[in-house]
Amino acid sequence: MTSGRGALTALHLFLVWALMMVAMPVFGFGLLTSGWAGGTGMTVLLALLGVPLLVGTLSTTGVAVQTVVPMCGSAGRRMGWAVLVFILGTLGVLAGLAAYSKGVDLGSAGVRIALTGMPYAVAAALFVPGPWVRLGALAVVAAAVAYGGYIGPAQERQRQNAAEVARYWEKKELLYLGAAPSGMQVSHAEVGPASFSVDYVPVRAGYETGWVGLVVRPVDAEWSAFACPEPAERSVTCTVDAHGEMRTVRDLSGGVRGVTLSRRHRSTEIEVTSQTLGEPGLRRLLNTLHPLTEAELENLMSQQKISQRL
Repeated sequence: MTSGRGALTALHLFLVWALMMVAMPVFGFGLLTSGWAGGTGMTVLLALLGVPLLVGTLSTTGVAVQTVVPMCGSAGRRMGWAVLVFILGTLGVLAGLAAYSKGVDLGSAGVRIALTGMPYAVAAALFVPGPWVRLGALAVVAAAVAYGGYIGPAQERQRQNAAEVARYWEKKELLYLGAAPSGMQVSHAEVGPASFSVDYVPVRAGYETGWVGLVVRPVDAEWSAFACPEPAERSVTCTVDAHGEMRTVRDLSGGVRGVTLSRRHRSTEIEVTSQTLGEPGLRRLLNTLHPLTEAELENLMSQQKISQRL
């Protein structure tokens, strides 16, 4: 391609890009406004009037390259060229909107407006004779597909994951985890406004029964030592040992006993309770408490075993 034909082609693609960059956002806003104010009928009417006008205007950009692009050699062929460019370009715009709706970052508002004209310029480039122009257009299409379908969504998932992790760490002083009792595993953890709770269930949940609950709550500087309620509740045995740890046993129906151990750790109050795990098992759980690690948090998130309650 000679320098003169190359300059003419560049001008042609620039005109296509500039025209559609201005026209399509205006047209899209018009469709949105008409649908809001006049309903579906008004939107369809505007589309029926606007699309032919856009195609006709787009065909004028092919006048400058009548000698370069065979499809622009006559008025009738230019109209056919404009229809094809409009269809292919609009498909590209719709694909971009679909990617954007899924959180793919397409830059600022100005960048997104500028990108609106790109699919039409790329579509126009596919009709320019010469392998390099067409290969360049195909390369742009491939890059857009790779970014919109794979790279962009992956980056968005990373951003969402980082934001979610940051929200959990806002309650870092409450995030404590104990080693799961033998034969049990964490089934769910929840970060609340002023608590962190963990449920442990049997690994063979369908064949074995059992449950252990762990709750961590903040305490203020004026927190006093544990004290059993007075008067004592019926069927409830409560004791506080020399280390300040409170033990509460509730006699439930059917000979079942609910055991709760409460302990203070730094600026938190930690409580473990169960109707199936005895006091030794609960005490081992308390003794293995440790701050939740980044690896443990990532594991809970990846298994969707942790949530946040506002």
